[in-house]
Amino acid sequence: MKLKGADIIVETLIEMGTDVIFGYPGGSVLNIYDSLYKNSGRIRHVLTSHEQHAGHAADGYARATGKVGVCLATSGPGATNLVTALANANMDSIPLVAITGNVETKLIGLDSFQEVDITGITMPVTKHNFLVKDVSVLADTIRKAFAIANSGRRGPVLIDVPKDVTAAECEYLPKNVGFKPKSQADIHYKEQIKAAIDLIKNSNKPFIYTGGGVISSGAGTELAAFARAADAPVSSSLMGQGCFDQRDARYLGMLGMHGTVAASAALQRCDLLIALGTRFSDRVIGDAKIFSAHTKVIHADIDPAEHGKNILPDVEIIGDIKQVLAELNKNIPQKNNGDWCPELAEKRRENHVHQIPSADFPVTPQMIIEELDRQTEGRAVVTTEVGQHQMWASLYYEYREPRGFISSGGLGTMGFGLGAAIGASIGRPEKKVINIAGDGSFGMNMGELLTLSRNQIPIIQLIMNNGVLGMVRQWQRLFYEQRYSGTILGYPVDYGKLAEAFGIAAFVIEKPDDIAPVLKSALSLSAPVLVDCRISPDMNVLPMVPAGRDITKPLLEL
Repeated sequence: MKLKGADIIVETLIEMGTDVIFGYPGGSVLNIYDSLYKNSGRIRHVLTSHEQHAGHAADGYARATGKVGVCLATSGPGATNLVTALANANMDSIPLVAITGNVETKLIGLDSFQEVDITGITMPVTKHNFLVKDVSVLADTIRKAFAIANSGRRGPVLIDVPKDVTAAECEYLPKNVGFKPKSQADIHYKEQIKAAIDLIKNSNKPFIYTGGGVISSGAGTELAAFARAADAPVSSSLMGQGCFDQRDARYLGMLGMHGTVAASAALQRCDLLIALGTRFSDRVIGDAKIFSAHTKVIHADIDPAEHGKNILPDVEIIGDIKQVLAELNKNIPQKNNGDWCPELAEKRRENHVHQIPSADFPVTPQMIIEELDRQTEGRAVVTTEVGQHQMWASLYYEYREPRGFISSGGLGTMGFGLGAAIGASIGRPEKKVINIAGDGSFGMNMGELLTLSRNQIPIIQLIMNNGVLGMVRQWQRLFYEQRYSGTILGYPVDYGKLAEAFGIAAFVIEKPDDIAPVLKSALSLSAPVLVDCRISPDMNVLPMVPAGRDITKPLLEL
């Protein structure tokens, strides 16, 4: 059957299993929006308030569901507004397909109205991108984009479609099959598996460090079995939060700049570091020269480029983590490493850094987040912006399940969380979704309250309201002799009235007795809620290791 290019886009998206698309209309994508209107019963469109947050919503949807997120923007500024979202997804290996409109083919290169070379702009921050000038290849290009985004090391793909291509007609032949990631049925790393097993057998103090690749591959069950068999404690990067049940006695907390004392101790004392699905970020390794100088290292990751890039492993295994762990579990004998795990579990209990309230600010983020964890039993979906609140959310909430923590890791994007929460809530409507923000980050995306209100998306927006850019201010306090340049916000904002203007319920937490009842009320509503949490501007994130320093020697006070 013959269809217009715009209809081919919509039909192919549905063919690929897309049930929702996040976007913002404009002249170059009017044909696509007309097709979305005609197919509104088959595919949902969510109108955000800004294209960047449409990209973050698609990202959050992908992280929460494990499916490919899809977003749509017009040409020119609409397309460039997606760049940060694409870079964010690229750094964190999130499968996303972004479709942008462009000027008509004959106008490309003539500095036409709202024309940009978006494929050129996004080449460094996407896994791949396409400029489609022929409607006859449009459907297959979309299929390829999904295949690229969702295979190997996952990532974002951009498809740029000129307006005349969306209007042109072509024969459309549906394939009626969704893409499935490539199988690695033929295991090509048997020797590496054998070498890894030999190291594990000879280790008395193995330490498992996990990253986002464990979540991407769906390897939570295999990881739990492996930790038991190896009799090893487990830590994670920021991106790996939730891949291992954090109420399990083996879990030591996050490793890295703001990691736990117990995780740092495990790294310092281990004789074998087993790194799974992680890229050894600078925020984790600190001083690369001494990070693993004392220990053997096994590094398993799907991306060959990550092996030896920051840390030289003794054994490197290139492959999907779920399949790598399945092979390890087949061959590893049950180990008993004596007091190794119990001693570290005790250290985790003893050295948990507690925040101390002040007379002026009797509520601490730790109180709020630990109560949130208690009331949700660690099974909500928590999204964050970037800053102190992001670290508090990773330190004080105990994530029981994969895909329960959604945050901007590699790019560190302030403004990410609310859009991501929108995507997560739409993708997993059965889950309570809470976005934890600082007032600085919230200033970058508060317009998305319109999206919450218009769609009645039942997100709980927590604002850690301290009147400062807390993380940057913390660095200024430590390294710049308390010269707080540009970090004192002084926003004269009544967030309750702001929420009221959007038709959203609001609560305030300013004393300890407020915490439990306010959170209980917020969680009981099936509508969007804003909670203004009044905290001290002098509250710090601890532990902390200054950049480039020995990661095993965290500061416990500033």
